[in-house]
Amino acid sequence: MGKRWQAERKRDHYYRSVKMENYRSRASYKLLQLNNRYRLIKKGDVVLDLGAAPGGWSQVALDKVGEDGLVVAVDLQRIKGFPAENFRSIRGDFTDPEIKDRIIHELGGRADVVISDAAPSLSGIKDIDHLRSMELVENVLDIAYRVLDKKGNILIKAFQGPDLPEILSRLRRDFWKLKTTKPASSRKASAEMYIVGRDFKGRRKWERIIV
Repeated sequence: MGKRWQAERKRDHYYRSVKMENYRSRASYKLLQLNNRYRLIKKGDVVLDLGAAPGGWSQVALDKVGEDGLVVAVDLQRIKGFPAENFRSIRGDFTDPEIKDRIIHELGGRADVVISDAAPSLSGIKDIDHLRSMELVENVLDIAYRVLDKKGNILIKAFQGPDLPEILSRLRRDFWKLKTTKPASSRKASAEMYIVGRDFKGRRKWERIIV
């Protein structure tokens, strides 16, 4: 990274707060802000965190679910554990059928909330990056529709672009409340936004759009 980027990072309020408040990543503040606004995660919930490394969202989720809840985190990269006994981590590709089976097993077959701050490998080409983001969103939804309890919630990162409206249109059929938003902690220049779905109606299969 260039010197300018490093200087901007050091001036960033959230980057400085991560160190002071002992969070694993700047992204923790995104979940904190979104959860405070939409009340997605509650005490006792079972939460699935897809694309979780280094664990910033899982850390926040663990605090929200308390001792009676459970957080299962999945990523290709190793996720350093937490002292809490109600944390499970799976290292692997959540698009792999074997990993999906492990996820379902660790969850006990169900989840109250599915969250994902996962992002694809970026090429710098807007159209390609959008397509990769939509493919990743659909892979998250494929798992979410299998495990999410009726009345459950989702929070998924996506990049803005031409395929997003159709995905949102389909999600509106299956969640009583659906919104897109961008928390204050998201960088202004970023194309990222977040899909917030509340009160799942219980459909058991996601119908793919990107094939």
